[in-house]
Amino acid sequence: MIGQPSQLCALLDTLCPMHVMVDPTGHIRHAGPTLIKVLGGAPVRGRRFFEMFELLRPTMPCTMVALRAASGQRLHLRLRDGSRSEMKGVLMPLPDGPDGALVVNLSFGLSVVAAVSRYDLTNADFAATDLTVEMLYLVEAKSAAMDASRKLNLRLQGAKIAAEEQAFTDTLTGLHNRRALEPVLTRLIEAGEDFALMHLDLDHFKQVNDTLGHAAGDHVLEVVAAILREETRKGDTIIRAGGDEFVLIFAPLIKAGNLNDIAARLIRRLEQPIAFRDQICRISASLGSTLSHDYPDPAIERMMEDADCALYAAKEAGRGRHLAFTPDLRPRAPSDRAAARQRA
Repeated sequence: MIGQPSQLCALLDTLCPMHVMVDPTGHIRHAGPTLIKVLGGAPVRGRRFFEMFELLRPTMPCTMVALRAASGQRLHLRLRDGSRSEMKGVLMPLPDGPDGALVVNLSFGLSVVAAVSRYDLTNADFAATDLTVEMLYLVEAKSAAMDASRKLNLRLQGAKIAAEEQAFTDTLTGLHNRRALEPVLTRLIEAGEDFALMHLDLDHFKQVNDTLGHAAGDHVLEVVAAILREETRKGDTIIRAGGDEFVLIFAPLIKAGNLNDIAARLIRRLEQPIAFRDQICRISASLGSTLSHDYPDPAIERMMEDADCALYAAKEAGRGRHLAFTPDLRPRAPSDRAAARQRA
């Protein structure tokens, strides 16, 4: 025999804190503490059960007679408040309870994880023997493990990116190095994106190294790198191909006329005296360029060779100038270009 109503309510609050006790008229007589928390602390006592809950399954009239007939069956309900949260439930009469009241024990079912977050529930809001608590511990442990895994992956990805950046970066100038050339051009060619390729070689740089030393030469290269950055767009690629040679990749494509303007600005700026300690360094630049859309099937080696031909034709024409590649330059022998490089 169950004791006083207050004792019964305390018992139910502990064993099933998501319950409601409904009297024969359909009014809620008592609700468990967790359900009250879910309902935002709003007054529950005296409200009609069917005004608070929508019965989704089994399909039946919204009457107490029909509800009592569903005793022992699994119920699928939905809150009629703004949250529209769905719940599972089972109803049992209390034959020894006050006035033959009904008790509906509720749970969130598989949506409990979302409900815990939505209603800020803790393990204290569930019965001590409720397996939901164990599941929440597992979910929390899994979440912590996944969070740790994500952080580790981010660190590894960051380390990988940093290592790749370092592998593709020239330590002196901070520009891309020659290793970056093929990946950049391959990506543009495979994407079918038109681009301009410009080969730049410094004039009189060997004289700076020979007369003022390698420290002066390094300083000149750092200044050159800064000028190249300032005279190109953010998305363009600047590569120090080695020594005093640079490759500039303009993508999206720059028109031939604009390419000439850029080359003229680069030459003009690079011909300005560069101070190093109490000395003055004087250089210039020769440039050769080619456009990807001039080739039926652009190939890295072919385009680099053609830009190289145009570059050394510019050197032989007097240095300090830019030439765009034309097919008549192609027969130029590699030995001729090597001789022009030595004279640079």
